Amino acid sequence: MPIVHIELIEGRSQAAIKKMVQDVTTAVATNTGAPAEHVHVVVNEMAKERYAVGGVLKSDEN
Repeated sequence: MPIVHIELIEGRSQAAIKKMVQDVTTAVATNTGAPAEHVHVVVNEMAKERYAVGGVLKSDEN
């Protein structure tokens, strides 16, 4: 049973997340031979105030 974890900064639409999950499931099933119904996808969305790159919060970027 493949398990895929995806970390994203919040802000994408429900439709975009749904499409991404479908595409990831298809790619994993195709490349591993696992049935799509056995592919688990976990999406974690982070607030911009809780994610930083190079010491700068994403919420502080232009």
